[in-house]
Amino acid sequence: MAGTFFSNLRNTLIVSFIIALIIVAGYHFHDGGADEAFWQALFRWLHVLFGIMWIGLLYYFNFVQIRKMPEVPAELKPGVTKYIAPEALFWFRWAAVFTVLMGLILAYLRGYLVQALALGFTETPVATGHAFIGLGMWLGLIMAFNVWVFIWPAQKIALGLVEGDADAKAAAGRKAMIFSRLNTFLSVPMLACMTMNQTIFG
Repeated sequence: MAGTFFSNLRNTLIVSFIIALIIVAGYHFHDGGADEAFWQALFRWLHVLFGIMWIGLLYYFNFVQIRKMPEVPAELKPGVTKYIAPEALFWFRWAAVFTVLMGLILAYLRGYLVQALALGFTETPVATGHAFIGLGMWLGLIMAFNVWVFIWPAQKIALGLVEGDADAKAAAGRKAMIFSRLNTFLSVPMLACMTMNQTIFG
């Protein structure tokens, strides 16, 4: 029974989200309604949920797929390039969009969107907490920009989803790898800003 249930991703996620929404409803009624704190908590949950998918797939590409592809026999590579990579890239790029969107909504609800994007320089003296969270936000925005402007267009050529000769595919594959590696590089300080700021500055 359990094996049948968990073998179906759609059903697994539906039930998982039903349980999560029951929990969300519990938080909603805890203080008697959807107050400001509730909406902040809701969008923080969504921000983290999409962020885990985005950064998790980024790390999968960099720690697993890119590193191991040279070792995959030529006859087996199409299994990755035609089936696994396009599917992973779909979830990767849309998770980036929703991570950023939920994060911007959260910053707005918490009242520091403009201050953070200005890195605290709209305040006198400069607000250190807004500077740190703003730095994390800008790193995230740059990473999302890289996903849609550099990584995904290059991957479409490299994977043969867009027409290109062998040289164009090789060049596109390298470009996608470089920008994916850049995002991995940026992700570590970005996560330091995002995770530490809430504890240090509240």
